[in-house]
Amino acid sequence: MKEDGNDMTAPQMSPSDNRTDPTPRARTGPNEEDRAPMSFTVRVFIYLVGVHFIAAFLFFLFYVAGG
Repeated sequence: MKEDGNDMTAPQMSPSDNRTDPTPRARTGPNEEDRAPMSFTVRVFIYLVGVHFIAAFLFFLFYVAGG
């Protein structure tokens, strides 16, 4: 008797029996997935500049009031 995919007596294959792993790519630099979105980067930059501006303003107020 010939065994084929339609034969119910044929051994059943699980998905892991036929798995082929893709070959890993050589990394040459940062991938698109590794970087933060541009809007997030811009927002962080604005927050950093804003916080430093507020800190400088407070430093200036204390400098003028103490002087």
